[in-house]
Amino acid sequence: MATWLVLVTAALLAAFAPFPGIANPTPGQRHFRLEASQYAYSPGEITVNPGDTVTIELVSTDVVHGLYVDGYDVSISADPGQSASLTFVADKAGSFRMRCNVTCGAMHPFMLGKLHVGVNTWLYRSIALAGLA
Repeated sequence: MATWLVLVTAALLAAFAPFPGIANPTPGQRHFRLEASQYAYSPGEITVNPGDTVTIELVSTDVVHGLYVDGYDVSISADPGQSASLTFVADKAGSFRMRCNVTCGAMHPFMLGKLHVGVNTWLYRSIALAGLA
């Protein structure tokens, strides 16, 4: 019985206790070049730190494409062969969907990307829980 209590307590600590060794880095300037082509963004995922000033340069390679970042309510569009830029402060932690907001063809609804803001502590928590298992 005591062994189970110790294991459950250790699992709860691994899952919910704050990580003292993981500090949020100082906010800075981040610049990304995002190429849009039917029906994908390259790169498909962007990771930034909380408080970073993020500039995304959207380059369209084939037809008119757009970029809308859920949760931040910012958007841009770029004509074929042209680029457009968007700047915002990543002041909300979490994962946010980036999607094309200009109809670009039949598979347009599936043109998605992801913006990650913050440190992925769940990775470290999962490793600790797997070690306990």
